[in-house]
This record gives sequence, C-alpha cells and structure tokens, in this order.
Amino acid sequence: MTELAARVGLAGVIALWCALVWRARPALRRPRLRGLWVTVLAAATAITLFQPRVVTGLTSAGVGVHTVSLVRNLIGVLSAGLVLLFVIDSGRSPRLRRSVAVGLTAALVSLLVLDLLWAGRTSAGTASAQRPASAETAYWLILIAAHLAGDAVALVVCWRYSLRTDERDLVWSLRLFAVGSVLALVFWSGYLCHLYGLAPGLLPWLSVVMAAHGLLRAASLLVPTATALARSATALRTTWQLWPLWRDLVTAVPHVALASPRRTRVQEVLRLRYPLALQAHRQTIETYDALLTLQQYVRPDAYEKAHRHARRAGVRDDRLASAALAGVVGQARRAVLGGVPPADPHPLPGVTHGSPETLLLIARMWPAMTDALPCHTRPARTTGACESP
Repeated sequence: MTELAARVGLAGVIALWCALVWRARPALRRPRLRGLWVTVLAAATAITLFQPRVVTGLTSAGVGVHTVSLVRNLIGVLSAGLVLLFVIDSGRSPRLRRSVAVGLTAALVSLLVLDLLWAGRTSAGTASAQRPASAETAYWLILIAAHLAGDAVALVVCWRYSLRTDERDLVWSLRLFAVGSVLALVFWSGYLCHLYGLAPGLLPWLSVVMAAHGLLRAASLLVPTATALARSATALRTTWQLWPLWRDLVTAVPHVALASPRRTRVQEVLRLRYPLALQAHRQTIETYDALLTLQQYVRPDAYEKAHRHARRAGVRDDRLASAALAGVVGQARRAVLGGVPPADPHPLPGVTHGSPETLLLIARMWPAMTDALPCHTRPARTTGACESP
C-alpha cells in the first residue's frame, strides 16, 4: 500500500506541475484565472513537499526534516488562505477579504512562533518525513483548522457558483475544485486522527487521498485545455468525414468554395489553409450551399426512388433517410456535370440550416449511394456524368 501511495502521489505531483506550466501564460494574463493558478501553485508546492522521495532527496542534500515539514506546513496554510481569497468575490466583499488576509497572516505568524517555542522540546526520534515539525497541540490545531476552514468554504462556494453559471468550462472547473476540496477535508480530518494515534495505519491511505486531491486540482486548471482539445477533435472528425461529399459537391458547384479541394483528405487535414475549427465550419457551409444549388437539379420523384433503392439494398432503418438524400444528391450532381439545365428547385427533406449532423449522415452513405439513381438523360461519354440530348 505504501508503494502504491508513493506512485499515485508522484503521478499527482507531476500532473499538477504540468498543468501549472501549461496554463501559466493564459492564466497570468487573465485576472479571473490568475487567482486559481496561484492557489494551485501553492497547493502543488505543499503536496510536493509531502512526497517521501522529495523529503528524502532534500534531507540527503542537507536540509533537515524539521525544516522541510515546517515549510510544507506554512505553504499549506498559505494555500488554504489563498483558496479562501480565491472563492470570495473581491468586488462585493472587500472587508471579508481583508479579514481573511489578517487571519492568514496571524495563522502563519502563530505557527512560526509556536514552532520556535517547541522545536527544541520535541523528543528525538519522533520526527519523520510524514510527521509534524512540532507536536504542540496549538500548532496542529491552528494548522488543521486553517485547512478545514479553507476547504469547507471552497466546497460550498464553488459548488454554489457552479449551479449559477452557464459557462461550461467554469462549471467544470468549479466542480472539480469542489470535489478536490472534499478530498482535502478527508485528508486533514484523517491526518488529525493519525497525529494523535487514533488511526495508526491510516497514513498510506491519506497519501492516496492527497494524490487524488492533487489530480483534481490539476484537472480544474486544465478544463479549458480539455475543452479546446475536444473541440479540435470534433472539428477534425467533421473535416475528415465530410471531405468526400464536400469534394464531390464543390467540384460540381465550384462557385460555393473559397478554395479548391486538395488531392486527398490526408493532405486536407495535414496542410490546413485555416485553423481546424474554421476549416470544418467552412466545409460544412460550402457543402450546404452546394446542396441548395443542386436542388435545382433534383427530380420530383427522386427522393422516393432513392428511398426504395436504399431499402432494397438492406440499409438500416435509421439510415434510410440519409441514404435517400445521398442518392438524390448524387443524381443531381451528375446532372450538373452532364450539362442538364436547371429547373424549379425541389427542397431536400430534412436538410435545413446546414446541420453538421445531417451532412455527416449524408456523407456516411455517400460512397454507397452516389450512383444509386440513373442519370436524368442518356449516359454521357464522361464517366459519372449525364448530358442532355
């Protein structure tokens, strides 16, 4: 269990520092994110000094265990105070913020004074990498009370604000921060029991709790990054899946496209002309514009014929509509390429406002249904096209 706790703790510390480095530049530029970043920085420092390997390395370098523990405790209390300052609305509660700042300063000074008073009286051999810098009751009551107060307030305020905002990133950041505060409450309650001998075998489990707390703090900081990655993945999926349909349609109706398609969709993805999200949006709009143009080449009974063809071909019921649309669009495209003159437009059922989901469903059935319906007139000499008599 001790080895597992050490590994999980190391993973939590690495995740925290990676998140801090990754989000440093955008966080420090935006006041709304700066407080969260500084809060997580203090927590990361305290959690790092809690890791046995880190403590062992520092003691090997000549730093005393007592000094490491004291610094860790002071930074931990500073982190708890920063949590309180972060969750308090600076615009509405300036007096409360001043009170928290005064209380934080008093707690830090009290810990230093108590440690100086009792450090020389602590019995030899009782200190270890995970034991207190001082065993004095007041010292530990101040330390643990500061953590419990900070995390309890953070839990209540973060969860309450997460229910009031509609900004998805902020909701998830606040909720992850709140859940991390729950684990911090569990840790410090259990650590109090451990310090006074109420649960001797609890420490390895508490190390796992602290590591999970660190992972959640890192996750709360990385929510905007995760959202950006999810959006990029969605845009990449749209670009990749829509490409064959988009290429064929803009080739038939070139005036709707800002630029001609590349030779392959691999090149289209690897050699982007625009940011990925804009590329996906552009292909969606251009595909929809091409469909609007092709409605002038749709025959009145084409959709019903394509629907029957798809059913006979064994297409699943939930894909029949998109398969029929793919067949109709394929016939209209070949009519354009064959020089068939336009007629009164026949709206395509279900194709409204360029819905990406609808276009992706048509694109899925496009390879199988492109040539499902016959040409308007006799086949042209050019493969895949129709020509007028």
